[in-house]
Amino acid sequence: MADSVQLAGLSQGVGYGILVGVGAFFAISMWGISVLLARFHNEVQGSEMFMTAKRSVKTGLVASAVVSSWTLAATLLTSTAWTYEFGVSGAYYYGAGATVQIFVFAAAAIELKRRAPGAHTFLEVAKIRYGALGHISFIIFSTIYALINCIGILLGGAAVFHALTGMNTIAGIWILPIGVTVYTLLGGIKATILTDYVHTIIIYIMILLGLFVTYATSSVLGSPDKVYDLLREAAKSAPVAGNAGGEYLTMRSQTGALLGLVFYCAIFATTIDVQLFQKAITASPEATLPGYMIGGLSWFAIPFCLATTFGLAARALESSPAWPTYPNPMSAAEIAQGLPFPYAAKALMGDGGAVLVCLMVFMACTSGFSADVVSISAVWTYDIYGSYIEKNATGAKLVRISHIGVIIWGVCMAAIATGISRTDIGVNYLITIIGVFTSCAVFPIYSTVLWKGQNKIAVVVAPTLGALTAAASWLGSTYALEGSVTIATTSGVYPLVVGNAVSLVSGCVYSLLCTFIFGRDDFDWSRFQTEMKVIDDSDVKGLTREQLDEQLNMEHMTPEMDKKLKKAKWYAVCIAAFLCAAFVLLWPLPMYGSHYIFSKPFFRGWVVVTFIWAFLAAGIITLLPLWEGRETLVLFAKFCLGKTPKHHTSTEGVVVAADSEASSSDLGEKGLGHHKVTTEV
Repeated sequence: MADSVQLAGLSQGVGYGILVGVGAFFAISMWGISVLLARFHNEVQGSEMFMTAKRSVKTGLVASAVVSSWTLAATLLTSTAWTYEFGVSGAYYYGAGATVQIFVFAAAAIELKRRAPGAHTFLEVAKIRYGALGHISFIIFSTIYALINCIGILLGGAAVFHALTGMNTIAGIWILPIGVTVYTLLGGIKATILTDYVHTIIIYIMILLGLFVTYATSSVLGSPDKVYDLLREAAKSAPVAGNAGGEYLTMRSQTGALLGLVFYCAIFATTIDVQLFQKAITASPEATLPGYMIGGLSWFAIPFCLATTFGLAARALESSPAWPTYPNPMSAAEIAQGLPFPYAAKALMGDGGAVLVCLMVFMACTSGFSADVVSISAVWTYDIYGSYIEKNATGAKLVRISHIGVIIWGVCMAAIATGISRTDIGVNYLITIIGVFTSCAVFPIYSTVLWKGQNKIAVVVAPTLGALTAAASWLGSTYALEGSVTIATTSGVYPLVVGNAVSLVSGCVYSLLCTFIFGRDDFDWSRFQTEMKVIDDSDVKGLTREQLDEQLNMEHMTPEMDKKLKKAKWYAVCIAAFLCAAFVLLWPLPMYGSHYIFSKPFFRGWVVVTFIWAFLAAGIITLLPLWEGRETLVLFAKFCLGKTPKHHTSTEGVVVAADSEASSSDLGEKGLGHHKVTTEV
């Protein structure tokens, strides 16, 4: 990004306005929601609420949190860049390559909920099972992932704002985290989840808008047939090496499939990111399975539908006067920065399209960064400070420490991203190499809650040797195939396939070898419940005795819920196996093996599927949380109007309303503190 690309378009004021203005809006909104929840719902930001949302988040918000967790700047930028370069296969392989991990992760998330219901972080579980060395090993690898991920978020977002508005790249890198840091400080993990929901809705709205413009209303495209004709013409002037007939309208894409394999291996590393386990912890037990399955299917719509729209539009319009760089094609630097997406949006919708892209990228960047910052803060609070510095720290102290962690992480990520922005490393590079260094920890981490035989030596040796083996394989294959080791050569498809695949497989192989050479463990799963540390929140201002007792009850799993989660785990395994087979084998392989090139009617059907998937995903993610929270929303509306009924019973059978004679002001002052309020949004 040293020679950052700039497209004459919006003014710098628009860029700064979005980063500062929209960021401030979300920060103020979260402050307002925190105040309202404190008064109306008696939600006090103790350590439990700040880090786990009292483990009460329902299916709809779990699904939206999953979608948001997987929707990064790279999701928007890299998926469209792949589709611009390789055609329809780029959109599919990107989406499928990252969706299957969500399904697989669901089984680990359910087992975490079942075996360690009182966990505050996943790494807290690792410490009980493996002791300090295993605990520190997992901290290192999950932090490496979060570090690369956060840097990629800031670099990708700043590059888009610079390209579309001309605002200073370094200024963008430093301004992006500010609003995130503020609303995370105010609302903790629940603020993150609520803003995830809002961000995701906005992204879906913009995806649908792009679909309608590209395939229905645009004056330069406006129909699937026009896009089809232009893509066939583009294949004649710029055929794709390795694609069937050099066409963009085929799933037979050698490079696209290899990049899909790279992504499949690299994005498995996503599941070692503590923020994913953190959101699993916040879910209510019964919401975990449906939340992750709905979230996975809904997330696929974002890269698939977005790239099928703007990625194909970019290739179709590049030879048109409407294209921003016309008559010149995009440079390698522009493609590496993921700029086919903003360029296509500007060509289709003018400055309005550029604003749309800025807003989408802002939403993706802030939601992704927020998820990581609050989870890293949890690691710093519970797994480092609470474990090794002050073991008996109280709830109020831990909340203060977590606030410090949020600020320090935001500042450090902006500083590192600033340095990397002066190099040629872009967001596409980071997203494809991340698995080389971190996928080696996937098997050891999953085994922590899925396999009691893995021993303490394996969790230290396997990921360490795996990372070294993968890095050596990646760099060695680069030198053997390319003759030199540079940023350009190490981003080649074949070295990336080697590095990412070796990392994922070697972590598994080394873990098995260490376990069987040094002896299997026979871990007692009940230790997770008997040894889990309960945080003393008694010094947190505003928490009642009843709330403190309720927090203690959350540390244990009832036999009935344990039985339900056991059944849910097997459902998750079966569903994940079927969906993985569908996404990896049943859908793409017949078209890949047959060298099929889309006919015009088939492409129309492909576009129809894109519309349907986008509508279903947007509808479910938008409406399900509202439906699940309808009782709370109605009660809140009545409370605001001073019409709270004398007796209102939640779905859990708990009386939540005060005496009918109490005025609204009385309720506000008491914060419903004398009643056990358990209904959650």
